[in-house]
Amino acid sequence: MKADLLLRDRLWLSETAKVEVVIWRVPVPVTGSLLTFKYRLALVSEDECVMRYDNEAGKGDHKHLGTREVPYQFVDIDTLQTDFWADVEAWRAKL
Repeated sequence: MKADLLLRDRLWLSETAKVEVVIWRVPVPVTGSLLTFKYRLALVSEDECVMRYDNEAGKGDHKHLGTREVPYQFVDIDTLQTDFWADVEAWRAKL
């Protein structure tokens, strides 16, 4: 079984800020994860990644907030997107 692309989207929030979302269903969990999903949700501002949720192989589920990396408790795809967008809105509110 091959990986299935579930979602690939890019949304510009302003002239300098964008969100990129990529979610795959994978046949075998990535190393360090029990999920059959591989994902990357990123907020990029002025060509710098300011926030990213991902489950990079070997690291499991986590998020990057600026230069910090913190664990993320994956529940399901809907919650992942809700949590990510809540963080995006919190970031935008600080501008």
